[in-house]
Amino acid sequence: MKPDALFTGLFVPLVTPFTDDLRLAPDALARLADEALSAGGARGLVALGTTAEAATLTAEEKQTVVRVCSAACRAHGAPLIVGVGTNDTAAAITSLRELADGGDVAAALVPTPPYTRPGEAGTLAHFTALAEQGGLPLVVYDIPYRTGQTLSTAALDTLGRLPEVVGVKYATGALDAAAMQLLGSPPPHFSVLGGDDAVISPLLAAGAHGAILASANVRTRDYAELIALWQRGDVARARSLGAELARLSGALFAEPNPTVIKGVLHAQGRIPSPAVRLPLLAASAESVHRAAGLAGPAHPVRPVGTPETVGR
Repeated sequence: MKPDALFTGLFVPLVTPFTDDLRLAPDALARLADEALSAGGARGLVALGTTAEAATLTAEEKQTVVRVCSAACRAHGAPLIVGVGTNDTAAAITSLRELADGGDVAAALVPTPPYTRPGEAGTLAHFTALAEQGGLPLVVYDIPYRTGQTLSTAALDTLGRLPEVVGVKYATGALDAAAMQLLGSPPPHFSVLGGDDAVISPLLAAGAHGAILASANVRTRDYAELIALWQRGDVARARSLGAELARLSGALFAEPNPTVIKGVLHAQGRIPSPAVRLPLLAASAESVHRAAGLAGPAHPVRPVGTPETVGR
């Protein structure tokens, strides 16, 4: 049965901190997770998303990331969503079952099958198979500029009526008639979570239940407050804060995600290195400096010492 409560509020898709020599830094990840859920006021976390550079992590590293994020979510009574991105339905089912066996994952974030572009009928069949056989609630990830195809409002409505499909990360890049139709009449107990950082404020104003935002790695508390302001109907303050955070998001996405975000987190002393793994390249000093100026001081700033690492 689908849970009564919607996924609402802010979910932070955490970066994966590395050392300068590109080893995983799990202690730094644990600090980020704890800060997001305590001082930052996030409702939950997302592990192994695009922002986490999941495509470059080994199977062992992915297990470590999920374990660290699970521990933080348990400590704070918060839900954990884990990214499962693949265009192989059978492999996705296997990954979902493995996560379900762990018992600590609230839902999986699953994109429309990328690159293959199976069409809407194939996409519906893909998600139906995952829902019926994967053993975990699903949040559909609709991000056409990465996957190569769009899900229609009718398709999202169909998926949203499956008991196992609990929401969508909506990142179509448009606030258009389709978005308004979805937000105006979503399926029962189905969460619409905004995923386009720069336009999250108007999407919340139109009725989105919450957000999954890479930019919320920085100024987490303010992104959580933005959602709360719209939910309380404090329009003037929400508009002002939303405009300010849109400028920050624009700066954080000036170069490929999460390169600028990692540069800012490193400048704030929150991760041991701004390093990213190829094919990403570290963000320019100019982009990091501009974004750091908009980000302001970290909350709290805790210098990162020599991290405990896991070999790649």
